[in-house]
Amino acid sequence: MKNLRDLIVRWQRGWGVARELPVAEDVGGALRVRCMQPGRAIEYVALDAGKDVASLATLAELVAGEDEVTWLTVPTTEPAKAASALTAAGLTVLKHSEKLMTADLRGHQQNTPSAPYRLLTQVDSYGGGSVVTATVRHESGDVGARGTMGLAGTDAVADRIETLPAHRRKGLASAVMGALARSAVEEGAEHGILIASEDGQRLYLALGWQPVADVLIATTPGNTYPS
Repeated sequence: MKNLRDLIVRWQRGWGVARELPVAEDVGGALRVRCMQPGRAIEYVALDAGKDVASLATLAELVAGEDEVTWLTVPTTEPAKAASALTAAGLTVLKHSEKLMTADLRGHQQNTPSAPYRLLTQVDSYGGGSVVTATVRHESGDVGARGTMGLAGTDAVADRIETLPAHRRKGLASAVMGALARSAVEEGAEHGILIASEDGQRLYLALGWQPVADVLIATTPGNTYPS
């Protein structure tokens, strides 16, 4: 994809807003951010692996040089070559099958949760953007599903879309995504971007999101993906 680099930059910016992170540092070929997230303290997001897999060796050296647990997130249209390059550079690939996906939020599918559930949304300002939160609650007060979107310009990055185990298979995640998209559009967003886990891809495809690139996650040996 010709504009993959730009899309990665936009995803990282909106994801940073969604998680209230400091602005990422451009280190040449990647964005570096102190994220302090479960399983890692620092994250590098590769910008050029879509056309220059060889650049991953340099980024692997930067990751290995960090004193704290560090991830290298690699969006790429050549996942097999990227995985081989990461392994050859001494990193362990934790995830092979995530996807960078996009959608036009202005036509996003809308779903209303049935009783006994109700849907709540709110918008909060943070730094250079806003964070939209959508929550579906059962009449008991329990959270059934929830998610956020970080808004940066006309982009909205979906993050942490979750349905709690006791409330699955009721269409609640679809309702959350629709509510997030609707609120994001009301705030001026047009373009949806997300990185989908293996489990989430079926949902997003059904809602009209389109895959753009594969996403690999690598780190130094001995680190694991959080459960």
